[in-house]
Amino acid sequence: MTGILFRKFLSENKIVALLIVVALIWALFGYLTYNTDTGVSGFLTARNFSNLLRQMAITGMLAAAMVFVIVAGEIDLSVGSLLGLLGGIAAILDAVYGWPLAGTIAFVLLAGAALGLMNGWLTSYLGIPSFIVTLGGQLAFRGAVLGLTGGITIAPVSPGLKYIGQGYLPGWLGNGCAILLFAVLLFMAIRTRRKRLLHNLKVPTPVMEAAKLLGTGLLILGFVLVLNSYQGIPVPVLLLLFVLAVFTVIAKGTVFGRYIYAAGSNSEATRLSGVNVNLVKMSVFGLMGLMAALAGLTTTARLAAGTPSAGFGGELDAIASCFIGGTSMRGGVGSVIGALVGALIMASLDNGMSMLGVDTFWQQIIKGIILVIAVYLDIISSGVKRL
Repeated sequence: MTGILFRKFLSENKIVALLIVVALIWALFGYLTYNTDTGVSGFLTARNFSNLLRQMAITGMLAAAMVFVIVAGEIDLSVGSLLGLLGGIAAILDAVYGWPLAGTIAFVLLAGAALGLMNGWLTSYLGIPSFIVTLGGQLAFRGAVLGLTGGITIAPVSPGLKYIGQGYLPGWLGNGCAILLFAVLLFMAIRTRRKRLLHNLKVPTPVMEAAKLLGTGLLILGFVLVLNSYQGIPVPVLLLLFVLAVFTVIAKGTVFGRYIYAAGSNSEATRLSGVNVNLVKMSVFGLMGLMAALAGLTTTARLAAGTPSAGFGGELDAIASCFIGGTSMRGGVGSVIGALVGALIMASLDNGMSMLGVDTFWQQIIKGIILVIAVYLDIISSGVKRL
């Protein structure tokens, strides 16, 4: 009986369960990094919180698009190398050729989308398994960045590009963004409630809805106040929030989003219903390439240089974030917010263990164990057993 209730809770409250895990991780590292002399926990400071979010932003960008790829029943192992290649191109265009910032950004984003579409075309229209296509891409893109950079670091980049990875929003602008975000959430909640009432669908009680909005508002307020107490909202975090909003709208509010989930749930039935599944999957890889480009720009900006090793292992962190966040390895199930919470869990573990001086090999072992546990919980929550 207890097992059934636990399985039901995981199935219906995945995001809540993940947030509880985040809170427990923060509480643990907060306790372990507490300094009795100063009375301050090194982990639970505004500065470390800002660094933690900046650290997870790049993985979060990749994970947001990786959700769509996995939901569609595919995989992309090339995004880490693609990130490195596009970040290297951005550094070369900026530092070597002196391109204007807008031109560099536009070229890198278009190149990322084009290379992603190429992966999608090879997978969808030529029938080559995505595992093979993107594994080949992983090797080819890493070789390309080594060739373009000559195996050396390309620096320095311009202040404008550097701001994308190292800048902060002024406090007043951060407050304005928070107010705007809450206003949008309030508008969407009212609009959704009216639509459901219009169609005689079940809606939460006004008290429950108000409590949910109040809780969300307090979280947004706390988030902004903590970051403003240091230097403000980091620009990479703002970009990640924008990505979250766009991809959530795609997933929940567009026909294309519904096609992605349908293709992953039952590709053949979706095709027979008249949906161009090949085009849907190719487009998903295009979005993945676009996010690899944005992550590459942000990485180069954060490091203030293009490095041949940038993005190494990035695909594994993105995939792990998706699985930890509740995306099903069987396709058809997953959410962008879940993947970002998964990325936050991974970044929190990295950050906390680094502060404690845990050896790198132990960090990798612990994260690997957590990934296996997350997939196992996905299996038991969906009630699927291996035969």
